Amino acid sequence: MDELVARALREFNERIDVYDPAPGPAVAEVRVGGQVIALRAPVAKALAEALRAYADPRDRGRCDHCGGPRLDDNFVCADCGRPSGVFGQLLAERAARYEPPAELA
Repeated sequence: MDELVARALREFNERIDVYDPAPGPAVAEVRVGGQVIALRAPVAKALAEALRAYADPRDRGRCDHCGGPRLDDNFVCADCGRPSGVFGQLLAERAARYEPPAELA
């Protein structure tokens, strides 16, 4: 895993650093395992912006009830167990009105 992260960081560094040909000192160093990757100011700034812009694909927002950040694929909160949002409200209303078929009773 270390090598994968180090390689991605080196490639990012090379891709961004080429656009700022003026020489300059490294302003940050990132250590991945035993490797140290030196970043000049433009690359450090680009990395910070990329990290701020990243959105995890598993992020489905916050629960309307408890504010927890862990909604599952059905928008049910892993913290309070309640469905969240309009979809969650529809599920809750539908479940409240549900009557099983007579043959299952």
